[in-house]
Amino acid sequence: MSIRATSLRMPESMADELSAVAGAAGEPISEVVRVAIEKEIAFRRADPDFQAQRKQFLEHQVGVIERLTPPGDKK
Repeated sequence: MSIRATSLRMPESMADELSAVAGAAGEPISEVVRVAIEKEIAFRRADPDFQAQRKQFLEHQVGVIERLTPPGDKK
């Protein structure tokens, strides 16, 4: 598994609380954030409303890509 570093901006008070949670759990902040993101993704996968929004978003994006495709490249 490859790892990608990313930046995360948050209010200072949230960063302080995140640091305290990670410290109390004896875990790196990055692990606490990864677990929270995994939970959010699992929640979204199981949420029918989100899945409907995802489908609508994807259909819109496909339409945009199709409009950008030169006429000779369309299959």
